[in-house]
Amino acid sequence: MNSSPCPWRLIDTGPLAGPANMAVDEALLNSFDPADSLPVLRLYGWEPPAFSLGKFQVADEVLDLAYCRAAGIPVVRRVTGGGVIYHASELTYSIVCAQRHIPDATSVKGAFRTLCGFLLLAYNRLGLDASFAVDRHPGHGRLGERTPFCFAGKEEYDILVGCRKVGGNAQRRVRETVFQHGSIPLENRLSMALPFLREHPSGVEEGTVSLTELGVTLPVERLKGVFVEAFRESLGVVFEESGLTIAEAEMAERLLREKYENDGWNRDGRP
Repeated sequence: MNSSPCPWRLIDTGPLAGPANMAVDEALLNSFDPADSLPVLRLYGWEPPAFSLGKFQVADEVLDLAYCRAAGIPVVRRVTGGGVIYHASELTYSIVCAQRHIPDATSVKGAFRTLCGFLLLAYNRLGLDASFAVDRHPGHGRLGERTPFCFAGKEEYDILVGCRKVGGNAQRRVRETVFQHGSIPLENRLSMALPFLREHPSGVEEGTVSLTELGVTLPVERLKGVFVEAFRESLGVVFEESGLTIAEAEMAERLLREKYENDGWNRDGRP
């Protein structure tokens, strides 16, 4: 790594609707040049609450879409894989960087461990006894088992407090670019999500936890500061606060209009 800290863009878009959030994430990914662009850490929220489907999920098999429509809950499809997530009362992050910007990036597992390291550090700074799932396997169940509902399964570098999972993360590679986003649950809204799922995941209530349930009740702006500082320290970077560039904003608007506000992508996975 370079002796001087690598500058990263820090973008805080605040809470957006689900389709807009996914359009911004994809615009940042598509606009990124691994040879020249500064890497990005984006922070955001979801307003109103929404479901996001993994890229390869069959929407009708996972969610009662008619019930979602009747309840006014948006359903969007991510560009990353994994299971469906209900986004409500959470802080969400996304990362766009080149492999050269992080150590251990040649392997997916190595990149996950590196990029999720800031979460582990932040949770520990908040007074939680947090660890990677691979380092605290509870001895029952399997790590990496595919589940329709993201929070029902545990990947190796998911964060556990005790044996309960805090949030979830997903990653995608596009040539030399690494994209990752994930959720940091502020409050437990699982009971609101379960009625919309086709199948009730076994043990999910006992296996997941939010920050509020763990006694962390800091205002979201202060929590952002904790996670940003943990990221800075964990990866040895400096931040330049930034908004979207004109080109990124225009691409996000186009993706929103042509992709994320349409059933072709969100329901059927067709561009």
